[in-house]
Amino acid sequence: MSTKNETPEVEEEEPPEEVKTKGKMPIGGHFNELRQRFTRGIIALVVGVMAAFFFATPIIGFLTAPGGPDFKPAQLGVMEYASVFFNVSLWAGFILASPYILYQLIAFITPALNRNEKKFIFISIPAVTVMFLAGLAFAYYVALPPALNILLHWGDDVVLTVVGIKDYMNVVTRILIALGLIFETPFIIMVLARLGVVSPKWLASKRKIWVVIAFVIAALITPTFDPVNQTIMAGPLIVLYEISIWLSKLVYRKKREVIESK
Repeated sequence: MSTKNETPEVEEEEPPEEVKTKGKMPIGGHFNELRQRFTRGIIALVVGVMAAFFFATPIIGFLTAPGGPDFKPAQLGVMEYASVFFNVSLWAGFILASPYILYQLIAFITPALNRNEKKFIFISIPAVTVMFLAGLAFAYYVALPPALNILLHWGDDVVLTVVGIKDYMNVVTRILIALGLIFETPFIIMVLARLGVVSPKWLASKRKIWVVIAFVIAALITPTFDPVNQTIMAGPLIVLYEISIWLSKLVYRKKREVIESK
């Protein structure tokens, strides 16, 4: 008989899922967080639309101002102005709620990013916002007045021009949104250069092609066919491309320095 005390073997318990993931949130937690942030975004959108509802009339007046002091669009259907009113309220409410919605999105994805990626996102958000607003301002104050002046007075000696409010708002919002997005070109190209998809040398070699593309884009978004308005639209695209080349050089240089320092 053995004199040594035999210790019973104890089966090791399986560590809980939270320990196995080394502190990472389980997938169920991610879905729960996504649902909460999505709900908050919807609530913010509803609140924004309700607030914008009270300002829809002055916003419509602001958007019709580029047509001239004597311009007043017509309602060609019983529900036409009501449709425009609610659409303007919806878009204005989305714009009001967009900072909070964007915050919810960033708060959800940033835990999975490293320090440099987080820094890049938080620096990029103000730049993206400023460029989009710059595009809207350029469209409203520079591009719209001459384009609408030609459209509204073209053929005055032959026909009586009656402009429906819905048709007018479609033209205006198309130009505003198009130029707002076009002004994001430097940021998009900078991101591509940072990822190594494009290089400053490659971008510089495509200048002539971009000039042609700029005028094609201008022809697609410009409601008139005259060369003056198309040049007004294409000019910023060409300037933005040059800015993009300069920004890509800065990003590419920093990327090369990081690689060489490793």
